Amino acid sequence: MGLIQRFTTIFKAKASKMLDKAEDPRETLDYSYERQLELLQKVRRGVADVATSRKRIELQQAKLEQSVTKLDGQARQALGAGREDLARTALERKKAVQAQLQGLDQQRQQLETEQQKLTEAEQRLSAKVEAFRTQKETVKAQYTAAEAQVKINEAFGGISEEMADVGMSLQRAQDKTEQMQARAGAIDELLASGALDDMTQTGDPIDRELAAIAQGSEVDAELAAMKKEIGAGDGPPEQIGSGQPS
Repeated sequence: MGLIQRFTTIFKAKASKMLDKAEDPRETLDYSYERQLELLQKVRRGVADVATSRKRIELQQAKLEQSVTKLDGQARQALGAGREDLARTALERKKAVQAQLQGLDQQRQQLETEQQKLTEAEQRLSAKVEAFRTQKETVKAQYTAAEAQVKINEAFGGISEEMADVGMSLQRAQDKTEQMQARAGAIDELLASGALDDMTQTGDPIDRELAAIAQGSEVDAELAAMKKEIGAGDGPPEQIGSGQPS
């Protein structure tokens, strides 16, 4: 039994949480305002019904008063004609109508009192409904503004997270670029110092060195032949590009 109660409590708690998330306070306030308007309309209809009943009684009173006047005239006319019996009958009817009028007057007074009470209640309720409407619109506006602020903050939060990811990516790219630049500089230094063979050169290193020596000998031989040809051995060599004769 205790386990069932625990499950029931958990279910109610989760259901309440789900309803709280799904509930929009603005819709709840509008619904409450509509219910108050419905109640106000019922009170107003009650006032109208009481006023209608009172009006009907007043119309009945008017007819009965006319009947009283008529019976009184009939009694006087019968008495003048020597018909006392007929006059008595008219007066008896007059008394009955007057009693009925007294009862109707009491009902009318009760209805007037009830109408007055309902009218005052309608006025108080109408004021409360109007005050609630004003407060409702204020709360709705505040809720809408708060909701917009939350969305803006969430948007800023998302942008901040995205910018953080972009910043990390940019930092990684800069780090890799610096690593590549440092590696390229180190390779250039090794190539310049000869510690690292230029991979663009092919063949055995000894063969390349012998070829360089042979090439230098060929240059020396060609240079000596050129000196003999222009007579460079008789005097100092002519300055190339000096513009002055030897």
